[in-house]
Amino acid sequence: MASVSLENITKVYPGDVHAVRELNLDIQDGEFLVLVGPSGCGKSTTLRMVAGLETISSGTLRIGDRIVNDVHPRDRDIAMVFQNYALYPHMTVFQNMGFALKMRKVAKAEIKQRVDEAAAMLGIESLLERKPKALSGGQRQRVALGRAIVRQPAVFLFDEPLSNLDAKLRVETRAEIKRLHRELKTTTIYVTHDQEEAMTLGDRVVVMRDGWKRQVDSPLNIYRHPTDRFVAGFLGMPPMNFLEGHLESGDDSLWFVSDEVRLRLHDAQPEWLQGEARRPIVAGIRPEAFDLKQGEAVDGGISATVLVVEPLGSMMDVYLQRPSGEKLVCRVTAGELEEGGAISAHVSPQDIHLFEPNEQGDPRSETYYGRNLAVGVPQPV
Repeated sequence: MASVSLENITKVYPGDVHAVRELNLDIQDGEFLVLVGPSGCGKSTTLRMVAGLETISSGTLRIGDRIVNDVHPRDRDIAMVFQNYALYPHMTVFQNMGFALKMRKVAKAEIKQRVDEAAAMLGIESLLERKPKALSGGQRQRVALGRAIVRQPAVFLFDEPLSNLDAKLRVETRAEIKRLHRELKTTTIYVTHDQEEAMTLGDRVVVMRDGWKRQVDSPLNIYRHPTDRFVAGFLGMPPMNFLEGHLESGDDSLWFVSDEVRLRLHDAQPEWLQGEARRPIVAGIRPEAFDLKQGEAVDGGISATVLVVEPLGSMMDVYLQRPSGEKLVCRVTAGELEEGGAISAHVSPQDIHLFEPNEQGDPRSETYYGRNLAVGVPQPV
């Protein structure tokens, strides 16, 4: 096992296309780190640079105590699990799992021992004599996992390994990967565009956009304290609601005001915000933070009309439309709501996030706005 360190890692493709920009990360020995973000954010390029499948334009990459910028992939002591499994169709499961060891001239007895141990760990002992075409998608993914495990690498790399599986298998295999990491304690870097995978698997999560690292923290801290509007809107399903308005002071409190909406803000807002009356602001509210009451809005509620109700078993998603035309989505306990009926949506002050009104430019630039104002006066980073 080993730590992984990325120091100012940058990847530039021909045409001055910046895929990854000055990325700094320290991944601890035994940590499970997840890279997440939309397509084109640079997460897979980052993983491929760690694997040695992409050259590094600038910066320093260390695995353990070694600088590996120019080290061949086979000599980096890593094992990678791909999205498409990459199994040899003419080989049996046993041969696929043991192939890398065979190429390293490992003794046949040790290959058999390692393959048998990995197969038992993954519950695929009965599949060892089959070929990939005789396996389901979930079984093929387990074989791909087993092939990585038998190598006993210092670092596991996962490139969206569950994206080809159906919903039920994704959940099952995700739990299997988490269990394996708990048992093997191998440093793991996992790439996904699925925020649910990121939140459930990672010890820490790195949220990326346009090649920039936007936030690195534990899944819970990122969810509760997003550093900017992009992170707040990307993590969470359904995504966070954003209301545009301004600040007002009154009744010894700070208020968010937007059209007919007037929401009291939490008393623990930073002191520097207290003097910012009439400042344009964006309020962010998670769907699960709402309490819905049928009828016209009273006592500080948000007046809206029920557009669509989506039952989800014990919960339901409720899509609302304000008189201004603005849409909201709420996730509440399942109940009886009439589509087209009037509703009053209430939210507690502590569940309201405040953000700068714009989001543009890169995270280091003075032209970049959209930060979560609870973290203090926005500064270039």
